[in-house]
Amino acid sequence: MNEPGNESRPAAGPAAYSPRRITGPVLMGVVPGQPLAVAHRAAELAFSLDVKLVCAYVDVTTYLAEEPDGRAEARPIDPDGIDDDIEGISAGIREHLREALDASGVRWSFVTLAGDPARALGRLAESTDASVIVVGTRERGLGARFEELLVGSVAVHLTHRQHRPVLVVPLAPQAKHHPKVGQ
Repeated sequence: MNEPGNESRPAAGPAAYSPRRITGPVLMGVVPGQPLAVAHRAAELAFSLDVKLVCAYVDVTTYLAEEPDGRAEARPIDPDGIDDDIEGISAGIREHLREALDASGVRWSFVTLAGDPARALGRLAESTDASVIVVGTRERGLGARFEELLVGSVAVHLTHRQHRPVLVVPLAPQAKHHPKVGQ
């Protein structure tokens, strides 16, 4: 038991922990139809930390190919497949986020990435020195469970592939009445 005047003091020397100020952005993974609750929690965190919010949509129908000059370019997995309007999807997500976040006072940006979501978010987190990665859980239902069995959880993959904390925002079981991103 500590007596008055004998409070614990930080240890001196190399083993002493000294917290650092969080300055990297909050990185949020976003998907079409995702409830805005995820963006709201990420914005609240960015606001509380006084850092920027980076919103990232990962197009899983493309992959990154390295060009001979060293730059990376997104290419479609199936060039003859269905031509999804990725620019339109990205523009719709950006517009919906703009409506939800512009009045919040949080500085934010939007980027579209290519490839596996966990790897793409991990690369962006590394390049921006993100403080935390925020993702939402999947909607409930048989389709979501089947998809998770096939490709796994982005949150789980993120926790195993990089060293930043991952905040998973749970979605309400009856989230159908809540506003959603890009819808």
